[in-house]
Amino acid sequence: MTTTSNETLNPRRWAALVVCCLAGMLLGIDNSVLNYAIPSLVKDLNPSSTEILWIADIYAFVMGALLVVMGNLGDRFGRKRLAMIGAAAFGAASLLTSYATSPELLIAGRALLGVAGAMIMPSTLSIVSHAFTDPKERTTAMGLSGGLGAASFALGPVVGGLLLDHFWWGSVFLINVPVMVVVLIAGAVVLPESRNPRPGRLDWASVPLSIVGLLGVIYAIKTGARDGFDEGQVWAAAAVGAAALLLFGRRQTKVAEPLIDVRLFRNPAFSGAVGSNLVMIFASSTLSLAFSLYFQVVRGWSPLTAGLALLPGPLAAVFAAPLASVLIPRIGRAKVVALGLALLAVSTAVLGQASTPDAGYWAKIFAPLLVNGVGVILIISVTSDTILASAPKERTGAAAAISETAMELGGALGVAVLGSVLTAVYRGSLDLPAGVPADAAHAARDSVSGAAQGGPAVAHAAYQAFCHSIQVTTLAGAALIAAGAVAALFTLRSVPAVIDVPEEEPEVVPA
Repeated sequence: MTTTSNETLNPRRWAALVVCCLAGMLLGIDNSVLNYAIPSLVKDLNPSSTEILWIADIYAFVMGALLVVMGNLGDRFGRKRLAMIGAAAFGAASLLTSYATSPELLIAGRALLGVAGAMIMPSTLSIVSHAFTDPKERTTAMGLSGGLGAASFALGPVVGGLLLDHFWWGSVFLINVPVMVVVLIAGAVVLPESRNPRPGRLDWASVPLSIVGLLGVIYAIKTGARDGFDEGQVWAAAAVGAAALLLFGRRQTKVAEPLIDVRLFRNPAFSGAVGSNLVMIFASSTLSLAFSLYFQVVRGWSPLTAGLALLPGPLAAVFAAPLASVLIPRIGRAKVVALGLALLAVSTAVLGQASTPDAGYWAKIFAPLLVNGVGVILIISVTSDTILASAPKERTGAAAAISETAMELGGALGVAVLGSVLTAVYRGSLDLPAGVPADAAHAARDSVSGAAQGGPAVAHAAYQAFCHSIQVTTLAGAALIAAGAVAALFTLRSVPAVIDVPEEEPEVVPA
């Protein structure tokens, strides 16, 4: 299908992309901004330690658990319709959250934000895929969407820092309301509607299995990574989640209309792209966490300054988004993904080695951050486009949900595994001065953030140990990413440079 016919079908496709990107960016910002509001809301609401953990985690738990279900609902009832419902719900939940008067109300509001986010995420990705039928434009659009999504996580500290310097903690949620109003008004005009014209019956028995399975696994991974895996509730959640997912997977092979079509994974384009995304997010997820601590604790920068310091990578990703569509016809999808992973591996290793207590930001950190962002966008542009373009058009919402769920699980696993390596190396290399009081030594061994209370000598030892742990962990992550680059050359080698949309289009409903 040519660009001309695409323009006839949807002349407002670039405006639709802007609306989808704006909604997606809010999800990323909301996922990262809360950490900077917690100290202020603790003073006002006085939550218990358990309630603080639920306030921080419930959004990701709920959204990750519902992505598969919501992706299928969008395919059945309309992707635009579900995205608009999600946008309205996200705005309403943001209003509720910003004026919460108790920890329980705040947790409920954050859970509703997760439900709304699960409606928006797969729907907007599917809308972009349908709006851009020209392969080159589609790759560029998916790259821009992915690049801005990545940038939104780094924007969280910036937005949070600016708002919290002038307003109360609820402002970090209240800012979502006018933005979602814009999304609703503009989306009603420019977003195209599409859905599966022959969806069949929804397998309602698979819905609770999917939700319980994903919620249990995500909860176990995230809680274990933070509190340790020796807690009984972590293993109980993991067991329940794994059992539910096992039953879910068996059911998907037997029902006529499964929530997840496991045949998608037989397509090398789909499975190879999902695998490359998993490697990327697993190995690089710890980088932002480690460098956030590095900038704020070791270097002593404010959250706003630390957020600005991390922005060059995501901004480079946005500007480099069209590069993938230029490279694909020349070297093919497999080599573009491998190139992106190689750039990510090299920049990750260089950033790790540059992280010393007195490293010059502009001399040693700035350039690798740019290269890191370019690597990420080359991967996301090609894999996101490949995943959605290789799936049947009537199931793009489900395909997008599978991709996003894999990213959620990969990120959680990355923090659990590489985060544990980061902590273990830090504690193993921490060499405290003689005569340090027991409580100060315990605080320093617990985390680098607690080392300051032991005085300059303890802090210096902790900062040296933490920088060493970053260097070791990033080398491990870089090695894994490099292995992923080699794997991408093989798993994606048979994927054509141009993946045309199928001749048979799904029913298109007027906007």
